[in-house]
Amino acid sequence: MLTADQVRLHGWLVKAAPSTAPAPLLIYFGGNAEEVSWLASTTNHYAGWSLLMFNYRGYGRSEGRPGEAALFADALRIYDYAAKRPDAGRLAVMGRSLGSGVAVHLAAHRPVAGVILVSPYDSVESVARGVYPFLPIGLMLKHRFDSLSRAPAVKAPLLCLVASEDRVIPRPHSERLYAAWGGAKQWREIPQTAHDDIAGEPDYWAAISEFLRGLR
Repeated sequence: MLTADQVRLHGWLVKAAPSTAPAPLLIYFGGNAEEVSWLASTTNHYAGWSLLMFNYRGYGRSEGRPGEAALFADALRIYDYAAKRPDAGRLAVMGRSLGSGVAVHLAAHRPVAGVILVSPYDSVESVARGVYPFLPIGLMLKHRFDSLSRAPAVKAPLLCLVASEDRVIPRPHSERLYAAWGGAKQWREIPQTAHDDIAGEPDYWAAISEFLRGLR
């Protein structure tokens, strides 16, 4: 896909099993340094939804350099591309870690059937302030990814998945975002998991399947 500023993004569309009606589509935004193609082998967990995923600028074979404004603009372009496909059905969005901020931005600017956030944060600035409490983070951070300010306006149902032992994005950051959400919401904590291994548990995938099944 070519962006408005002529940067080429590389991605994958994995279609659900053929049916007589257009399949609903889940758009995925990955975490920091995540090359998303591994998800192509997980599509049996999406309750009959197709999966669309792109590597961010500078990730995998995608061109350019990542940044907040660019990632947000790319997310809207990806959504518009998906919505115009002749086989388009309902659209939902999923974001993990860094990608949760991209997903929230998209959900605040486009209609979505539902939102799945994995290890989400209130803002990158807030997370960084917790790690470096004595530094002027507000002045230092160029990309703030302020999901907290956008969450109240999003009325789509939310599934929030968190790891019980997350040390990268501590639980209070996810809780603040969850509390501010403007629509129906579900909180699912996956026990005995950390930030990078939450997807290794069957309960994680079961929660996603159940949520997507309820959106159809």
